Amino acid sequence: MCLAIPARVMRVDGDKAQVDFGEGVLREVNVTLVNAKVGDYVLVHAGYAIQLMDEKDALETLSLWNEILAAEEE
Repeated sequence: MCLAIPARVMRVDGDKAQVDFGEGVLREVNVTLVNAKVGDYVLVHAGYAIQLMDEKDALETLSLWNEILAAEEE
């Protein structure tokens, strides 16, 4: 099974961007497949931003992920 996680673009430098997966979890991803700008939400899979997302959908997806992770901790 493959997973892709939404992240907010914090900085873009050429083909690379620093993204925030929430709660300060920052990573560098490749953005050659999308036209991402600072403030955009992107769907990240295997280190690549593969799709732009609207903020509402991204935040809803992140909320669902947080619920899943919290349930696993119990």
